[in-house]
Amino acid sequence: MTDDTIRVFLVDDHEIVRRGVAELLGNHRDLDVVGEASTVRDAIARVAATRPRIALLDVRLPDGSGVDLCRELLSADPDLSCIMLTAYDDEAAITAAVLAGASGYVLKDIGGSALVDAVRAVAGGRRLLSTTLAKRVSTSLAQEHRDDPRRETLGLRETQILALIADGLTNRQIGEHLGIAEKTVKNYVSSLLSKLGMQRRTQAAAYEAEARSRPRGSGRP
Repeated sequence: MTDDTIRVFLVDDHEIVRRGVAELLGNHRDLDVVGEASTVRDAIARVAATRPRIALLDVRLPDGSGVDLCRELLSADPDLSCIMLTAYDDEAAITAAVLAGASGYVLKDIGGSALVDAVRAVAGGRRLLSTTLAKRVSTSLAQEHRDDPRRETLGLRETQILALIADGLTNRQIGEHLGIAEKTVKNYVSSLLSKLGMQRRTQAAAYEAEARSRPRGSGRP
């Protein structure tokens, strides 16, 4: 294992699913499954001990919700990224996962190579929220965000960066696009998240996607 190896933790209550995913990921030199758990309780303890880069979480677990687990894990380790892996295309669960800060949501019928690509993409700072998914989440959040005064607190640069986050750009890519240092971008991201009352850039991306989806003139009277 090298410094470039992507450490992955699996959480699913079905042993056969964990074994299959572990074997799939283990066939790639840049991926290393560092731990597994079948419950929320075990996951919280083991993820803290193994410090993975990516956590693949089932949405439905015997002792709780994978979405709640996602929120708790990200609160404890902001450098972790979570991908929800589930058999259910549940709009409410998808929306909840986005708001909890998940970096992606994939169904268990995903192909093996696509799952590997998904893990690598999220490890590289990308989101796995398709345009269709973003629109579905946006519809659910539209009323909540309508006429939101928090947008007025954002400066010009923060507004630009928010838009680029929604486009799926990483901090490095945003810096290159705007001609500023990656560290400066990171500071702006922290500032805009604080002003919006959010913890994760995926939340900000969904928020901005909702704003884009509203018809012109549907905001403030």
